[in-house]
Amino acid sequence: MDTVLSRFAVSVTELKRNYADILRQADDSPVAVLNHNRPEAYLLPAGHYERLMAYLEDLEDAKLVRERADGPFVPVEIDAL
Repeated sequence: MDTVLSRFAVSVTELKRNYADILRQADDSPVAVLNHNRPEAYLLPAGHYERLMAYLEDLEDAKLVRERADGPFVPVEIDAL
């Protein structure tokens, strides 16, 4: 059995029939779209997607900081900036 990674799930047919109502009920949470009782896709409200992308960007930045923490460093004069 496939794991559904959402608290809210609907069938493809139900999504086609009640798209606006389903988004309203989901409130800012992901919606698992099921096809034959298996997750086919996840529908993310725009705000949720934007927060997810910002979080991923933060993780990538943190990884770069860790990778570059030991140098090499380039000496720079403060007046040259």
